[in-house]
Amino acid sequence: QVQLVESGGGLVQAGGSLRLSCVASGRTDSRYTVGWFRQAPGKEREFVVAIRWSGGSTLYADSVKGRFTISRDNPKNTVYLQMNGLKAEDTAVYYCAATSGSSWPRYLSADYDYWGQGTQVTVSS
Repeated sequence: QVQLVESGGGLVQAGGSLRLSCVASGRTDSRYTVGWFRQAPGKEREFVVAIRWSGGSTLYADSVKGRFTISRDNPKNTVYLQMNGLKAEDTAVYYCAATSGSSWPRYLSADYDYWGQGTQVTVSS
């Protein structure tokens, strides 16, 4: 089992930045792919970005390309999501998720086995 805890959400003005963190605990000896998803009120959960264990491969949703950057620090079991140029439409609960599966890319919710509780990001316009 792997437990994921997100942090770093908050209220920010449009154009501002936030950095989300996802810390893993428990069975972290496997090489996990980590993804970030988000869910806005009244909308389905959507894929944001994913990163392979090595950090060498990433996949971004078109809506965040050029604004968001994912990175990971494996010794710290932490994945970061740097969000710049935030827009009102980025407002959502952001979830990190992990899977030990080796296939790539992974951008469906069903691809992931473990989920965090989410952190709220609110962007005021």
